[in-house]
Amino acid sequence: MFGATRSLFTLDTMLTDSDPSGAFACDPLFVTAVSLPACSRITRGDKPSSTNTSESLRDSSSMAMKATSADSPSADAANASTGSAQAAHLVNDKCIAEHASGLPLNLEGIRTLSFGDDAPDELRDLEHASGMHVFSAGYDVYALPKHHMPRRGMPAAVAAQGITDLRQLDHNPRLNMASFVTTWMEPEVTALMQDCLNVNIVDMDEYPSTTDIHNRCVSMLAQLYNCPTPLDKAVGSGTVGSSEAIMLAGLAMKKKWQARRKAAGLPADKPNMVMSYAVQVCWEKFCRYWDVAEAYVPVEEGRYGITPELARQKIDENTIGVVGILGSTYNGEFEDIQGLNDMLEEVNKEHPDWQVPLHVDAASGGFIAPFSFPDLAWDFRLKWVKSINVSGHKYGLVYPGMGWVLWREPGDVPQDMVFHLNYLGSDQASITLNFSRGAANVVAQYYQLLRLGRDGYTSVMANLATIARSLADGILATGEFEVLSKPHGVPLVAFRLKQKMDEDGNEVERGYDEYDVSDRLKEHGWVLPAYTMAPNARHVKLLRAVIR
Repeated sequence: MFGATRSLFTLDTMLTDSDPSGAFACDPLFVTAVSLPACSRITRGDKPSSTNTSESLRDSSSMAMKATSADSPSADAANASTGSAQAAHLVNDKCIAEHASGLPLNLEGIRTLSFGDDAPDELRDLEHASGMHVFSAGYDVYALPKHHMPRRGMPAAVAAQGITDLRQLDHNPRLNMASFVTTWMEPEVTALMQDCLNVNIVDMDEYPSTTDIHNRCVSMLAQLYNCPTPLDKAVGSGTVGSSEAIMLAGLAMKKKWQARRKAAGLPADKPNMVMSYAVQVCWEKFCRYWDVAEAYVPVEEGRYGITPELARQKIDENTIGVVGILGSTYNGEFEDIQGLNDMLEEVNKEHPDWQVPLHVDAASGGFIAPFSFPDLAWDFRLKWVKSINVSGHKYGLVYPGMGWVLWREPGDVPQDMVFHLNYLGSDQASITLNFSRGAANVVAQYYQLLRLGRDGYTSVMANLATIARSLADGILATGEFEVLSKPHGVPLVAFRLKQKMDEDGNEVERGYDEYDVSDRLKEHGWVLPAYTMAPNARHVKLLRAVIR
């Protein structure tokens, strides 16, 4: 009901006659059935004069004073003070209130009673009556606050119902084929997460078992990615998604490059990073935030990723690293990580002082390749892969907010990125951009690793791949589309409309495009994104259905 009334009226309109500057910040309006009679003398269509307005204010103030004095006749002085404060609040309230019908109540210059600290007892009791029906108190007549914090609060049930109703305009996450992020978990792990909502994982001394769970996850992932470092000494960190993980991995590459340059007496002020134009936007953020030049390898129609040959042309003495994508956001394909590694082997032999590392962005593919393509060499089995990021909240099957970054060995993390803290009770090492962070997602990741094991993850990924193939076959069977996703990659289907031809082989305009298809599906509740390919292939429009 809150959501429905929002479009019928507004609560934060300012009165230009009483506040010409527009600088007055009025409180949002909450109305109860008790407060309405105070304004009943002002009816629709009657614009109150300043005299009537003043009389209404006095009457409202008088009613408020009587309501409080009835229960406490010996507190006249206090009541008088309360009444004055009440009148002052009413005078200062300069919003126009409108009824849920959309017709203005013409309360220009005043407002119905708000819940100030000095509100009459009857209003205060009404507001906090635990047995009151959510839709009987009058809150639902007005929109939830949008820009201003209310003077007084509201019952828990009312606040919860209002927010629930406000969210009804959202799409169903289970029908959202745009997102790679997990939208379902078992009730057992949901209960575990609920139990950890008040645990700050940074407090290692206070929550040692949670810290141990985090470290177990790092060790398991290091083993999964064939890390040569002893598993009990594996270097990695849980993060808030792959964006933070990428910031940390990129920063490590930059600092290692700067240290080498300074040790050789060379300038270290023009770092660059080599990557495909198909990288996720977080790589652009990294380069912009940390002053690193982007050395992009362009894509083209029919080739939507980096190649070793094209990457080599971009590498020079200022290259801090090369990025390979294991699961493109655009079409799900795995870039040639093995080829990039072999190319860097040659480059670093020719230029021993460069030592250009390879980072694998496995945000999407890091929990797919080990189970669906176990023989594919993309991880720490390759010499020049120095760091990997992976999103636990994607195919790691954890709710949003879980990422991981791992390094090949301790020496790949500059020591000036490791912070030692002791003000939480003991010496604690930290390699994160965030400090305080809930433990729920880390616990959920450990649950999934235990619950599924290698066989379970293998089965899940095999099922997803089967569904993706079935969907691709059905799309192709229409004869209207062509598929752009690859068999080896993320279980998704990226496709576009075929060019329509007439009997003579001439191109025919369809009259609709991929964006129209996406919009039509939204009418049925499904979210199927339409978008354009990466730069240099922007003319390619496509649709993408992520299977998860």
